[in-house]
Amino acid sequence: MSKIGKVPVKIPEGVDVQISEEMINVTGAKGSVQVTQIPGIIVSNKDSNIVVELSSEDLVNGSAYWGLVRSLLNNAVIGVSEGFIKMLDLVGVGYRVEKIGNNLKFFVGYSHSVEFNAPEGILLEVEGNTVVKVSGASKHMVGQAAANIRAIRKPEPYKGKGIKYRDEIIKRKQGKAAKA
Repeated sequence: MSKIGKVPVKIPEGVDVQISEEMINVTGAKGSVQVTQIPGIIVSNKDSNIVVELSSEDLVNGSAYWGLVRSLLNNAVIGVSEGFIKMLDLVGVGYRVEKIGNNLKFFVGYSHSVEFNAPEGILLEVEGNTVVKVSGASKHMVGQAAANIRAIRKPEPYKGKGIKYRDEIIKRKQGKAAKA
């Protein structure tokens, strides 16, 4: 039995849930998120709650995805009502970012600038010229966009330069000068 799967997902005001055979569409003030239906899982809307149950036919496949489907639905409801945010910091002398439309242009120590095109449904904001705020309704899309931005220049352990998450701690190394 899944401890997570048993708990119903509360639907706040202003959030609309449409359940079909292939998809579950969750729509709210911040946007729309789709969750794919998985065979062996029964999703229903009862008393302003989303209830996820196992089908009696497919217990082997369904039990493996029971908690996953409930978590995906919970993330969808939170995303369309509140939204998800990831903050990234640029650390390094001369490292900066410019916003062009909803795209970003990074100057992070390469001989050229690096452009990042925002995926659909993702809002990019620049605070100052060294902080990037990635926001959107889909937790997966926000996390993937933030990871793609971080991959432009990963933080290095010797000086700590690069693009890092706001809450990320870079484990620093001494370098070969300290070993001698």
